[in-house]
Amino acid sequence: MQGFKIEDMSTPNPEAFYKKLKEQLLESTKWPSEYLYKFFVLSDDSKIVKIEKIFDNTGAVINTKTSKNGKYTSISINVIMKDPDAVILKYIEVTDKVEGVISI
Repeated sequence: MQGFKIEDMSTPNPEAFYKKLKEQLLESTKWPSEYLYKFFVLSDDSKIVKIEKIFDNTGAVINTKTSKNGKYTSISINVIMKDPDAVILKYIEVTDKVEGVISI
């Protein structure tokens, strides 16, 4: 499993960003494969629950950790994904449904 840094998903050209990500995932990984998502949000239970619900019924292992000052929460999600398109669809779903989420 290889991680990728999702630097700026609000780029003016998200299609190009996702195309590049798909190419990287196809080149580096045999599918289906375990994939690690990592998101950061303000410590707001409703945002955390929204992200968790997006991964409901996928067999995902979800871990959360609150920052030292309690302002932010990191959410790590390990899940088996069938292909790069499925990985990208989850990123899109999270960024569409959870305001202010940061993906790395």
